[in-house]
Amino acid sequence: MPDDDAVARLSLSRRAILGLLGWAGAAWVMRRGGGPARAAAAPSCVVRPEQTEGPYFIDERLERPDIRSDPASGAVKAGVPLALTLVVSRVGKGACEPLAGARVDLWQCDAQGVYSDVEDRRFNTVGQRFLRGYQVTDRGGEARFLTIYPGWYPGRTVHIHFKIRTDPTAARGLAFTSQLYFDDALTDRVHTASPYAGRGQRSTRNQDDGIFRRGGRELLLAPVRSAEGYKATFPIGFATPGSE
Repeated sequence: MPDDDAVARLSLSRRAILGLLGWAGAAWVMRRGGGPARAAAAPSCVVRPEQTEGPYFIDERLERPDIRSDPASGAVKAGVPLALTLVVSRVGKGACEPLAGARVDLWQCDAQGVYSDVEDRRFNTVGQRFLRGYQVTDRGGEARFLTIYPGWYPGRTVHIHFKIRTDPTAARGLAFTSQLYFDDALTDRVHTASPYAGRGQRSTRNQDDGIFRRGGRELLLAPVRSAEGYKATFPIGFATPGSE
């Protein structure tokens, strides 16, 4: 995989990116500059990096679009609402086609920097399942979630984890795992409000996060204001075996 500076600089033609994909296999993710990928469009692609799963992924098998609540108690996590749509495509034969039927898992911390269903030195939330869930992409390759703007915890910048799998039950199913990030200035504004403000000033910004520095610029969300809070769309393309 290219070094991070190269990833950040590299803007590839369609032919070049497909050539790279043929060499690198299915571990590449592309971004389409003009919005969601469609078969009729000629995609302008920039390589997106895979990133670490981290210690808090649990395959809860919890299918739901609104991941804010704990299913056991019904308690909803407080925070600024974020409507997030991931648009997943298959790249091949010179075009991007929507990838239907892929499972997209999302998991993140709450406004206080706490993850659910894990035991950590800072907290124990075993048995709770807030801010976790998955959706299956529709015919347009879209998976839609309602979550909250994440909080922060020591050592990491603000982020959301995601995993895409074509068949989680199959030994040969494709999988891609990475993280989504936010502009620091936007996070600063959001975190001045309750319930984030009580946490104080965060200790790690994007440029201080070693994981973000390994390609995080290519994983930045661009949220816009909505009536409830914010909304964002993130397009991704897979190169699958035999797709060229």
